Amino acid sequence: MLVFVLGLSGNGLVIFTVWRGAPAKRRSADTYIGHLALADLAFVVTLPLWAAYTALRFHWPFGSALCKLSSYLVLLNMFASAFCLGCLSFERYLAIVHALPRSAGRAPSRARASTLLALAAVWLLAGLLALPALLLRDTRPRGPLAPAPGANASAQAQAQAPAAAAAVECDMDFSGVASSAEAEGYWLAALSLATTALGFVLPLLLMTLCYCCIGATVSRHFQKHARKEEGRQRRRLLRVIATLVAVFAACWLPFHVLKSAYVLAWVGLLRLPCAWLGLILRLHPYATCLAYINSCLNPFLYAFFDSRFRAQCLLLLGVRKARRAQAGSVSSTLSGQTQKSEVPSLGTKV
Repeated sequence: MLVFVLGLSGNGLVIFTVWRGAPAKRRSADTYIGHLALADLAFVVTLPLWAAYTALRFHWPFGSALCKLSSYLVLLNMFASAFCLGCLSFERYLAIVHALPRSAGRAPSRARASTLLALAAVWLLAGLLALPALLLRDTRPRGPLAPAPGANASAQAQAQAPAAAAAVECDMDFSGVASSAEAEGYWLAALSLATTALGFVLPLLLMTLCYCCIGATVSRHFQKHARKEEGRQRRRLLRVIATLVAVFAACWLPFHVLKSAYVLAWVGLLRLPCAWLGLILRLHPYATCLAYINSCLNPFLYAFFDSRFRAQCLLLLGVRKARRAQAGSVSSTLSGQTQKSEVPSLGTKV
């Protein structure tokens, strides 16, 4: 619920800030950030349902349609967020490492068209990859719920009586595509590993590669202009780059490692002691919460690092008085800047 509150307010502010400006003056990075916030917002609105599901000891009272839709939005957000971050990293790589001087007047319009085309591909691919959650996730009855630890006898009896008669879970149902329990296990393992590979490993590799190239380019630039002020800019910039990659990896890595280890052990491809399997089950809720926290951290990491973007947010909140020069610079485009002008100001644009 904390992620819901912070994610709803933070991502909502980012979306409003990005889309209130003129599209012709909007930076490519701003557009990616806006769609990243949109993906996170679509996810965080489902969190009250999952909070209630957990509080009811995994009893789903909201029906099959919401089970499918909320599960689909969770997976859609994971793919769309990872792909948006990958595209944002690649856009930064092109702007910094392969920045070209301003040439034809149509360059900004071509850059906007390329950005919109890339975002259309991102949402289409994410929507297709998330379809298994929409098609295979469903409600099904389950047995009586175990009493809550530490509850007294009367509380246990009161809680267990209705739960035993109406316990329903929201989970993957492979009965329509698998004829045996063994086949269901292989379906689960294939979908889980494919989700990890496409929604985490490949985007993380792309981000790491892009930011390593950016870091090398920035280091070379400041070595040629080794003034004290620029040295501080270099150290600050490299810290920002490391933070961007490290936070994404730190939030999602435990979740994907635990999930992959469990499904590999489930199908017999990885032999783990029972104590380890029990530890994975106990750690999984915490790893899931850590992954979900990334949806409320993104507005701060990818939007508020930009001082101009931060200034515009403060204007919207009424914290800072509007100034024409400041407001006019918030949505300036990146596409026409040369490497000479791009690299020194990268600390507020990454």
